[in-house]
Amino acid sequence: MPPPRASRPSLLRRAVATLGVAIGAGAPLPTAAQDSSAVVQPARSLRVFLDCPQGGCDTDYIQTETPWVALVRDRTASDVHVLVTRLGTSAGGQEYTIALVGRDRFAGRQDTLRFVSQPGETSDVVRQGLTRTMQLGLVPYVSRTADARRLRVTLAAADDDERRPVSTVDPWNAWVFDVDLSGSFDREQRQREFELDTDVDAQRITEGWKFGIGTQGEFSRERFDLDDRTVTSTREAYGAGAVLVRSLGSHWGAGVEAAVGSSTFENTKLLMRIAPAVEYSVWPYAEATRRQLTAQYSIGLSSFRYREETIFDRLEETRPSQLFIIGYDVRQPWGSAEADFEAANFLDDFEKYRLEVDANVDVRLLRGLSLSVGGSASLIRDQLAIVKRDATPEEILLQRRALLTDYRYSAYVGISYTFGSIFRSVVNPRFGTGPGDILR
Repeated sequence: MPPPRASRPSLLRRAVATLGVAIGAGAPLPTAAQDSSAVVQPARSLRVFLDCPQGGCDTDYIQTETPWVALVRDRTASDVHVLVTRLGTSAGGQEYTIALVGRDRFAGRQDTLRFVSQPGETSDVVRQGLTRTMQLGLVPYVSRTADARRLRVTLAAADDDERRPVSTVDPWNAWVFDVDLSGSFDREQRQREFELDTDVDAQRITEGWKFGIGTQGEFSRERFDLDDRTVTSTREAYGAGAVLVRSLGSHWGAGVEAAVGSSTFENTKLLMRIAPAVEYSVWPYAEATRRQLTAQYSIGLSSFRYREETIFDRLEETRPSQLFIIGYDVRQPWGSAEADFEAANFLDDFEKYRLEVDANVDVRLLRGLSLSVGGSASLIRDQLAIVKRDATPEEILLQRRALLTDYRYSAYVGISYTFGSIFRSVVNPRFGTGPGDILR
């Protein structure tokens, strides 16, 4: 568990608040009347490739607020590659890590800044803070271009809130609570659907300890009016879990996990599991936003009470079990890759086991050419809860219960190629944000 990092002081984030005005006050752009045969790009010395693989970046806003750089859509055409990754904070906000990697004339230069958003902040406040932090990181690069002579960095005067001493007393003692409730209703002439979801979480995270507890519930009902009858399908799933983790340095963590649940789909009236666990991270947890390779092992007891008799003639049972997980996640200028491997089995019967692997890779191959490949595969030998009786056609078609299977796999591949102008610095929101809006 990486230690929490404080956000940059607000005064520093405001240091470039007027930078766009100061450096963007160049000569006016040619008008269409001056040159109707070509599109003239703004004369900006610094080309920036903005890479947000996890989302959370408003590209149009960043370009509008940072007119003194030219955003390009191709990494190989940029002077600076800005890679943005993020992780959730203990308070419920987001910690953005902004890595600036120099290219060509800036090759070998790398800088890393961080911006922390607070829970409950609007998207506008978050994008303002993220953009200002990016601008701070870009200043050293702009200062080494022809635009340096027009560069002016100012520090705004502190307001009353910044002059006021900051209280270090936390009345919530680091506890954060999150309550979500959602519902939906859909109806047509011959079918209708109702769904309700709940999610309640509480957590307390410090540098030395991590404790979290949460509950989830899902209820859905579908009704179909056929020519000769009416078919109703109901699915329910409820669960609660807790985890307690102790930090053991920058590479180790140990704790205990517990869970209880019920599911009509899985034929479980009551499922309980408790298991101590230990985890090792090859790289320090502080580098988790850019790269992570972890191995986790847990061993414990699993208890089941079933709704219907299973294929093993059981209505309840308790078994010792173990779980081993390897997780890999890397995000670099060339792209990103993720992979997970899980192996689980019951210790009293090694023939009851499960192996799962899930991986995906996104790579920028050439200028404008990207490749995405991914897939998952499971070898399943531990389906204890399968109902003994044959499934009805409605249960199969409406997916009301789990079916016996020895395997499960899926795969996908995608390729994209973009060509033409490398510049993406012009913002024009009329009639939507892109060609895709025309086809909606």
